[in-house]
Amino acid sequence: MKQKLFVSILLSLFLTMPILKASEPETESDFFKDKTEMKEADKLVVVWTSGDKDVAMKMVFMYTYNAKKQGWWDDVTLLVWGPSSKLLSEDKDLQDYVNKMLDAGIHVMACKACADLYGVADKLQALGVTVKYAGQDLTKFIKERKVVTF
Repeated sequence: MKQKLFVSILLSLFLTMPILKASEPETESDFFKDKTEMKEADKLVVVWTSGDKDVAMKMVFMYTYNAKKQGWWDDVTLLVWGPSSKLLSEDKDLQDYVNKMLDAGIHVMACKACADLYGVADKLQALGVTVKYAGQDLTKFIKERKVVTF
């Protein structure tokens, strides 16, 4: 008797429950949308440390440029740090690409301490790169923005 009552109660609960539809899977663009305060989090800093031109051209510069140009991020900064400062001062292809980034509205800055170690601060400034001591800026970026390092 108790079993029949239990089954009867379960059946009545089941029959009175609303029919739930499986939700549609989120699209890729929905998945990546930050639904809260997107504008505040829409700032990217790319820290470029590699002295390898292939890494610069095929990863760092390609992503940084497209991040701004395609509107993936509103505010994009390229921070040139360490061996990358020497490479940039010597390589015409990279210099041309940095000019393209500057024209696209990307902020390009270099660590002055690093540039001084390689003796290239003046060359970087002549390219239109902001050269300044960047330790405090990097710390602030880490606390307030999205930061990716190559």
